[in-house]
Amino acid sequence: MRILLSIKPEYVYKILAGTKKFEYRRTVFKNKDVDSMVIYATLPEGLVVAEVEVLDVLSGSKTQIWQRTKEYSGISRRDLFTYFEGKKEAHAIQLGKVTPYIEPKTLKGFDSRIKSAPQSFIYL
Repeated sequence: MRILLSIKPEYVYKILAGTKKFEYRRTVFKNKDVDSMVIYATLPEGLVVAEVEVLDVLSGSKTQIWQRTKEYSGISRRDLFTYFEGKKEAHAIQLGKVTPYIEPKTLKGFDSRIKSAPQSFIYL
């Protein structure tokens, strides 16, 4: 099963370059059958740019998640801690093979049923 995930362009570029192998989320999908995610680069890009294999979902305190993922976090410790401020549990999606789209698409061009970018993610 696939999900569509909205990600800021600065992090999308790091995922595509292979320097960011974890995507952090305050809430994560409950469906255990999710095995890939389609990346929507938020504005100003506004395009669906790639599909990425989901290897695992790590959960724990922000300190635990940082210790397990910092080498390929693509984010500073300070920014990660700020992002998870006030949350007891942090989540990191471990990313596998990245398949960039040769021709990125608008949301409507990708799937006409999608009316707007998801706040976090949607199941496809």
